[in-house]
Amino acid sequence: MNRKSYFVYILTNRYNTVFYTGVTSNLQKRLFEHKSKLVEGFTKKYNIWKLIYFEEYSDILLAIEREKQVKDYRREKKLTFIKGLNKDLSEIDID
Repeated sequence: MNRKSYFVYILTNRYNTVFYTGVTSNLQKRLFEHKSKLVEGFTKKYNIWKLIYFEEYSDILLAIEREKQVKDYRREKKLTFIKGLNKDLSEIDID
């Protein structure tokens, strides 16, 4: 039996000024969609494409709960926990 994975991820723009938090079952595909501007809305409008953080879950309900929790964080709290793993907010390559 294959184990399904779900990802909570945070993207930003080139200058790290805007954050976007999302959830997906296919992180690589979703990043491609954001980078290619195939996703209408916030990420396309603010040119958000750079992956700076992600977490993996085996339960979609836990992933959605975590996404909501992270979305509620103020910018300062997001920066603090992201920088705990990605000090320079550099792009994470998952290829």
